[in-house]
Amino acid sequence: MRLLDGKLIADQIKAEIAKEVKETMLDKGMNAPHLAAVLVGDDPASETYVTSKEKACKEVGFISSVYKYPSTLTQQKLLEVVDFLNKDEEVDGFIVQLPLPKHIDERKIIERINPAKDVDGFHPVNLGRMVLNLPAYLPATPMGIMTLLERYSIETAGKHCVVLGRSHIVGTPVSILMSRKANPGNATVTLCHSYTKDLGILTNMADILIVAMGMLEFVTADMVKKGAIVVDVGMHRIPSDETKSGFRLKGDVKFDEVSRKCSYISPVPGGVGLMTIVSLLQNTLKAAKKEIIF
Repeated sequence: MRLLDGKLIADQIKAEIAKEVKETMLDKGMNAPHLAAVLVGDDPASETYVTSKEKACKEVGFISSVYKYPSTLTQQKLLEVVDFLNKDEEVDGFIVQLPLPKHIDERKIIERINPAKDVDGFHPVNLGRMVLNLPAYLPATPMGIMTLLERYSIETAGKHCVVLGRSHIVGTPVSILMSRKANPGNATVTLCHSYTKDLGILTNMADILIVAMGMLEFVTADMVKKGAIVVDVGMHRIPSDETKSGFRLKGDVKFDEVSRKCSYISPVPGGVGLMTIVSLLQNTLKAAKKEIIF
């Protein structure tokens, strides 16, 4: 078994980004790429992610801004914030951190973002262009998964890929990326969800198993074919007396037993989560360079 080491690959990519920013932008007197984040409320996981994003921006020479608001912020006020960032010429890309408070319609907020600044890749325009295999800002987590497979030279063409979870953030986009004519890609994909019957039979057929169920340690060893490649997208905070933070992170896959059976597996933490952040940086660099024209 080998680890799909997200930290190792993310560090490599960040070094590549930092070098490009310095040599092609800063040394020529150009502004550094500017990534902004909008955070509404005090969700601990969201705050951790935004803090990690700020740290990563600093490491690669980006400018990072955070717009933090209480959970009582109205939908109209948030739309105004989005409009402001859309018009701000100094901001190359921005994200509105999800989830949002229940009184705010996430779809309306996402659709208000200028697709050219949508470095999360959630806007319908970017998702549509992704489906058509046109240049687009890809959703950060699926993009990170594809990069991880590519950097480890995982053969995907002709393989059977089973995806657990059909969210528009991970499951559905990664199923499209795995099936489209590209490298990595060209896989035969089965997309599973809560209504899927005989799930264990399907997962045991998977050469590549991507797990984004949002259910703690859902996948066990009996669900995985020997030698399969397992990508764990789950992230769960578990109370722990053994850590300074008071919690530890676990995924959707029961790592201890599944890792003995598969050929490659991504750990939690240290896997897909770090690739998500570096994908956000890659999208922001593309936005700063105006690589994708709408």
